Amino acid sequence: MDEGALVVNIVNPTAGLFDCDEVDIYVKVEGGARLVLTTPGAGRVYRARSPKAAVVRQRIDVAGNAFAEFFPEVFIPQAGARYHQQTELHVADGGQLLFCEWLAPGRVAGGEVFAYEELLWDTDIFCAGQLIARERYRLSPDDSSLTPLRTAFPASHYLGFFAVGWPLWPAEALDILDATGGLWCGHGPLAAGGGTVKILCADSLTARRTFQRVREIFYGALGRGIPAMRRY
Repeated sequence: MDEGALVVNIVNPTAGLFDCDEVDIYVKVEGGARLVLTTPGAGRVYRARSPKAAVVRQRIDVAGNAFAEFFPEVFIPQAGARYHQQTELHVADGGQLLFCEWLAPGRVAGGEVFAYEELLWDTDIFCAGQLIARERYRLSPDDSSLTPLRTAFPASHYLGFFAVGWPLWPAEALDILDATGGLWCGHGPLAAGGGTVKILCADSLTARRTFQRVREIFYGALGRGIPAMRRY
């Protein structure tokens, strides 16, 4: 337990994901429970050796009067990788969910920057049974899909957050964050019950600091202590 929440590490039995791998994750958080899902280290998807992608399907259900956070380490797609992620988030009335993602441009130290073959992201978010957000994007060096990332910084790290069921949206704190150097930040409300934050960072150090800072902002808006998980 950490700050009243159960911290669970999701561990892949292999060193990462390979083409043709399929992983299904289903998490249900019952009423009154507090859960933080995290990973012990970076996630990786390796070069595809076939036309098929590695596929991860994940669903998180949060009951009323329950709290959940998904806070993984950085995800690193290597050169030639193909990856498809499908996410469904269901939050009942009175529940709260903070869903976080961190996507690296590749193994930058090894000279791999946006060298993966294709990344597909599908995310659907429901609050009290209502669809409040649907996100679809495809990233590939073969077209213009990477232009926004490359325009911001040569090797942009992408951070994405969905906060569902937040009673107070911390707009002022997020605006101050946008004024700091080395990152671009945008945020706004969802159709009901929360909002989303999108950030591009110049490098991994800026991304790590910002990732933690956004957590602090959201937990501060709730007046709760932050599970440290002894990683920072």
